[in-house]
Amino acid sequence: MDQFIFRIHPEVLLNKCQKKKPCECQCTNLNEIVSLSFRSFKKFRNIKILLMIKNILCYAVIIMMWYSGQAQNYIPLDTTNWDINARAYIFENFNGKPSIYLQGGSITLKDVTFLNGSIEYDIYLKETPAFPAVYFRVNDSDAEHFYIRPHQSGNPDANQAAPVTKGISPWQLYYGPRYSFPYDYKFDAWTHVKVVVHGKRAQVYLNHSEKANLSWDLFHSPAEGAISLSGGNTEALHLANIVVNKDESAITDFSPVERTAIDGLVPQWLLSDMFEEKALDDHDNLERLITDRKWGKKIDVEEGTAANISREVALFDGNPGNTVLARITVNSSTDQRKLFEFGYSDRVVAILNGNPIYRGTNRWRSRDYRYLGTIGLFDAVYLDLKKGENTLMMAVSEDFGGWLITGKFTDPSGIEIE
Repeated sequence: MDQFIFRIHPEVLLNKCQKKKPCECQCTNLNEIVSLSFRSFKKFRNIKILLMIKNILCYAVIIMMWYSGQAQNYIPLDTTNWDINARAYIFENFNGKPSIYLQGGSITLKDVTFLNGSIEYDIYLKETPAFPAVYFRVNDSDAEHFYIRPHQSGNPDANQAAPVTKGISPWQLYYGPRYSFPYDYKFDAWTHVKVVVHGKRAQVYLNHSEKANLSWDLFHSPAEGAISLSGGNTEALHLANIVVNKDESAITDFSPVERTAIDGLVPQWLLSDMFEEKALDDHDNLERLITDRKWGKKIDVEEGTAANISREVALFDGNPGNTVLARITVNSSTDQRKLFEFGYSDRVVAILNGNPIYRGTNRWRSRDYRYLGTIGLFDAVYLDLKKGENTLMMAVSEDFGGWLITGKFTDPSGIEIE
């Protein structure tokens, strides 16, 4: 019983029995239990001891009732309920809460799928670079998730909502006030996180806020999946009080921030199969590299910003390679030079009609130590188009943060894009 009580919210007893005399509450079979107890201890003459025993038994019944009914939402932290995949972890009572100290990994709820409802937990934040997250509707390498950046406390990107698509979290595409909000975290203290999910919508509440701190549209089609929580990557953090309630899925005052689309973007790209990035270094073999490619998958621009390559290509499928060709066909009415603005993540080689014309890097921290590598029309190249059909290919390589491509012609007159 001691171990069982150790795992229960301290507020439970107060919430479940507000009366001054605990045993006046409506407890199932309580009178029988108390009567048996009195007969067993009839030799005691001190009525205070009897009353104390009576009250203790009443509280025990309340706890058992809560556990068998409403407590099904509270998930004890143990290896019975959770699969643990981490560099290191320990179960311990920390700062007043039974918790798990988790480093470099995650915990996944066993034998439970989640579609709609709420997920709540407490996390003990430290002022250090970390990305503790909750993942939900996890299916293979796809998921939805929300995570905290405690080291960005007070900044516009103090947190992040983003999908996981074939193992990649493209936060370099899903950024800005539509997917994050400024928040001043309290360090060396518990922070309460609550995520409410229904259909294609989600909201997050921090520290019992009455109003949602963030509302956003989910990315994948609704499908039941697993629930997983991570600590602070290499930085260990404590998690506690994990509650899953499938009956609490009401979305209120849903008001996501609108994102301004970029006008004139190439709406769709044709993709090749994946190959090793180093193959691009052999310029003499470039024609054969292109000829050997398999084509067929197409990706559309999302968020009015960029196309997400990982929608169609799995970077972490066990096959070698981290690069694809994204292709468009440009039909020009005459020989002419056109400025093409573009963005990519993480690296690119631009190839016009079989000839490499540009090479660049836009990965995280590639330009300075604070550079995020977010996607936008930050680069440009002049294209010498011939009359008729021209092929523009962008060889895009990925590390992490988003496998992305986007682009537009500043002056589209005299050209048609296929």
